[in-house]
Amino acid sequence: MKSRFLALAAAAVALTGLAPAAAQAEGERFVLISHAPDSDSWWNTIKNAINVAGEQMDVEVEYRNPPTGDLADMGRIVQQAAASNPDGIIVTIADFDVLSGPVSDAVAKGIPVITINSGTEEQSKQLGAMMHVGQPEYMAGKLAGERAKKESGADSFLCVNHYITNPASVERCQGFADGLGVELGEQMIDSGMDPSEVKSKVMAYLNSNPDTGAILTLGPNSAEPTIAALDEMGQSGEIYFGTFDLSSGIADAIKAGTVNFAIDQQPYLQGYLPVVILTNYARYGVMPGNSINSGPGFITDSNIELVEKYAGQYR
Repeated sequence: MKSRFLALAAAAVALTGLAPAAAQAEGERFVLISHAPDSDSWWNTIKNAINVAGEQMDVEVEYRNPPTGDLADMGRIVQQAAASNPDGIIVTIADFDVLSGPVSDAVAKGIPVITINSGTEEQSKQLGAMMHVGQPEYMAGKLAGERAKKESGADSFLCVNHYITNPASVERCQGFADGLGVELGEQMIDSGMDPSEVKSKVMAYLNSNPDTGAILTLGPNSAEPTIAALDEMGQSGEIYFGTFDLSSGIADAIKAGTVNFAIDQQPYLQGYLPVVILTNYARYGVMPGNSINSGPGFITDSNIELVEKYAGQYR
């Protein structure tokens, strides 16, 4: 009976395509590598998530990133992380071409990899990663554009792109344009991340294009200076305004009527779930069969009170 049970268990493992793992291991070490520069506070939620998951799972989770956001530097960090032989790597696909080599090499070494945040499920599969946890960026942008079209009738817009070297950010702007049914073209600006520069570029665009019907910003780094620009120009609440992600400043703007919606990709889940999943894979050889969409969801004045107290920590 015992030999029959073991045979059945081995067959079940083979059918799932998962290699057996050492059960009840403790103290595993994982590395999460993001593309974000040190100045990007949005990632504080993901840092909090991996700390929570690390404590709950009794594992070590290191956070690494290129200080200036340089993607070539990020590629080197992936290589360094793989050379340290962690029990798993969690990584964003900020630029597929730049990162495909380092990430694929890590997979070839037998390191379990889960991709998060930037990139697509298809790209994740091409890299050989086990799954992707994130938001389909083009679709999120398109849903935002369709919402803006329905609620405002806008046929022109400004997309304030604070991280234009990240293809996912361009996908958001392109999706928004397609949702509105207009061309993207010069309606996407490279704002950079310096708050004063973002503000001045937004003001310059709106002064040159006074008939702009909608604004889309891609996160707090572009949203909060844009909010300040509209306040200074006396146009708060006059232009339909949607943004990605949430911060205390964005929450206040939603309540004030300046921002119509924020798209929540639930970054906490992007940090938390991979740590839990990789721990269970390391200990028991189990893995979900599909990637996980952490977003998009819409935050408006009707539900902001439910989530604002967690902004920057869990939301």
